[in-house]
Amino acid sequence: MQSWQMVRVVGRSMVVVINPFKPTAGKMPPILIGRQSIIEDFSEALTNGVGAPGRIMLVTGQRGFGKTVMLTEFRRIAKAQHWEVIGETASAGLVTRLIAALSPSGLRLDQANIGPSIGISGIATASLGQAHFSAESNPLTLRNALNKQLGSKKLGKGKGILITIDETQAASHDDLVAIATAVQHVITDADESDTPDADKKGVAIVFAGLPYMVNDLLDNEVTTFLRRALRRELDNVPLPDVKNAFLETVADSGKTISEEDALEAARQSDGYPYMVQLVGYYMWQSAQRRGSNVITADDVTTGVSDALLAFDDAVCVPALDGTTSAERLFLTAMAEDSPNPTQVGDIVDRTRRSRSWVSKYRAILIKDKLIRPAGHGRLEFAVPHLGQYLQSL
Repeated sequence: MQSWQMVRVVGRSMVVVINPFKPTAGKMPPILIGRQSIIEDFSEALTNGVGAPGRIMLVTGQRGFGKTVMLTEFRRIAKAQHWEVIGETASAGLVTRLIAALSPSGLRLDQANIGPSIGISGIATASLGQAHFSAESNPLTLRNALNKQLGSKKLGKGKGILITIDETQAASHDDLVAIATAVQHVITDADESDTPDADKKGVAIVFAGLPYMVNDLLDNEVTTFLRRALRRELDNVPLPDVKNAFLETVADSGKTISEEDALEAARQSDGYPYMVQLVGYYMWQSAQRRGSNVITADDVTTGVSDALLAFDDAVCVPALDGTTSAERLFLTAMAEDSPNPTQVGDIVDRTRRSRSWVSKYRAILIKDKLIRPAGHGRLEFAVPHLGQYLQSL
């Protein structure tokens, strides 16, 4: 999605006016509203040295909650502190790519078979995920690759390597085991050295993914060390913060919006970070197309309408992709009341299922952050507009 641009001629120079809102996935928005405490947790962990809890972090949230943006910010912070940074997205060959990124330049990857315990043709079996490089006489494990880089003179005292892994729920079991085990050993290796704590080089790793990812990771007996990780869940941003962000971002771009209209735009976004960016983008664009520097109530209405169309495709459709037929039945029953909350008893009647069945799927859908409690005996959708989207199907 490209930013709407307009060229204005000022004297002899041309000024390109660019939409300040960035709803493209992973694109850094102008303001990381409502995320400062998480950013501080991470930044302080780099400063506080080996063993700081924020150096192993699990960031979860529904699609559109800004997980990829947070990883981008973490990498920016680490680079500013002179750390080496590797950003990856979980997919087949994840460990192989990490080893390649950590290996010295000039090494050519011949072949690899990643697993907790594996063998490569012509080489003895080894563990922790490994890759064979043509310039190496022995297979290079992820643990060894990390330790080699940490021992490099390129890294200053007290610095280290940050690895961020996005969409962790898509990672293979073997890759997660290899990564978790390697990182655990590297941390232990650093603890056992005689280097003063202030000078120790370390590794930090941040996993980001959908809410159910945490349960899968923590239920794996091989990755139990992740139970010590700092868990941070991205949630809706408070509406006053969204309103203030709209006011500040619009003003910085050379336009104005009233407090009342900014608050209405915030309400329509429901504090959902991606929706905040979409509403901001389209209401700003509406005013720009009119050639106006004032975002009006009509621009907000137009912006919300356009934002909802984009939101359905980018968030609602993927949010439902992983649901079972039973979960869809539950959600469809709730959708009859959307945007208002639903009484649990009404779900029993509409689905024609038992109360124990409703209780079971209520718990599952709350855990997956698709719905949330809305008072005694009532539920509401946790993803904005998901109920209305289901009504339209």
